[in-house]
Amino acid sequence: MNTSEDKKTFYAEAALSLQNEGYGVERHSDEHLLVSLDGKPLCEVTNTTGITYRQENISSPEREAAKDKAYEIVRAVGEYTRQMQSAPKLEVPGLSNQYKLLADFNGTVLAGMESRYGMQFVTWDWDFDRKGLSHGHYYGNNYIGAKQDFATRSGLMDRQRLFTDEQLIEIYRCCEDTLEDTYELTAKQRKCIEGVQDQIKDAIPDVLERIKLHDQQALEQEQQMTQTM
Repeated sequence: MNTSEDKKTFYAEAALSLQNEGYGVERHSDEHLLVSLDGKPLCEVTNTTGITYRQENISSPEREAAKDKAYEIVRAVGEYTRQMQSAPKLEVPGLSNQYKLLADFNGTVLAGMESRYGMQFVTWDWDFDRKGLSHGHYYGNNYIGAKQDFATRSGLMDRQRLFTDEQLIEIYRCCEDTLEDTYELTAKQRKCIEGVQDQIKDAIPDVLERIKLHDQQALEQEQQMTQTM
């Protein structure tokens, strides 16, 4: 970040994004965020590229996953605030809001704008003469979602090669069942399956917590159905 104003924008965005994901955030100073989970300290944001933490504050798999997720949030905020600082204005007749052009490829654009609700992101298609935009996909402050939409919408990435979070969670569950069952696996197969799990953990740091929540909800629904029979 080049100026104190840029850093101020980053920390404000980081605080907002973390709060939107259920974290507690306390502004200790203009360049220091204290992040908590369930009322207990988790980590700190002291720079624009990541977090710091104490080992005793991530003493369970759930809290470690929450720490990893906080890191991904902060990293994404750092990325898009840097992009927004240097991006040119999106000059389109009739476009009232002050959007900035973050990416433009194959007739698709990724744009962002500052608002009182934090930075907002959208993808559009150019009209054939590039004098207007249409078919807006609005993502609010979900930068990662907007960036993924741009990648597939513009053809940079094949949509068929992407999995939703729900699909990845089920794949992780199936991998775990395979490893824990009595299947005869070679060392190479086991290493491959464990590698898939590690990759999913990187993409969804709280995957174990979400599986636990899903199982709990399924059990509660089953109990309710039993009681009504």
